[in-house]
Amino acid sequence: QVQLVESGGGLVQAGGALRLSCAASRSIFNIDTMGWYRQAPGKERELVAVSTSGGSTNYADSVKGRFTISRDNTKNTVYLQMNSLRPEDTAVYYCNARGSGWPPLNSWGQGTQVTVSS
Repeated sequence: QVQLVESGGGLVQAGGALRLSCAASRSIFNIDTMGWYRQAPGKERELVAVSTSGGSTNYADSVKGRFTISRDNTKNTVYLQMNSLRPEDTAVYYCNARGSGWPPLNSWGQGTQVTVSS
């Protein structure tokens, strides 16, 4: 397993920007997928963005063109740059590490709150 610690959340006005960081307790170089998810009050957790070890990325339609995921393998850290924030982006954002080895890897951070005011 791997321990994940998110940081960078906070309160921002609509149209503003935040950068979330997810620091891992060990190398993420070989971790298949590093991702960001979010959960708003009363809603299910949803995928925001993922980055694979092969270099590909995928985004939820609602954040395409506004959010960018990146991973720095030298720092064992994954980032989520969030621009043009909207009130509907308000949620707790969670970092996730997933791998298909044995035992399977599926680790979550504790989450960081992002609040976007209108």
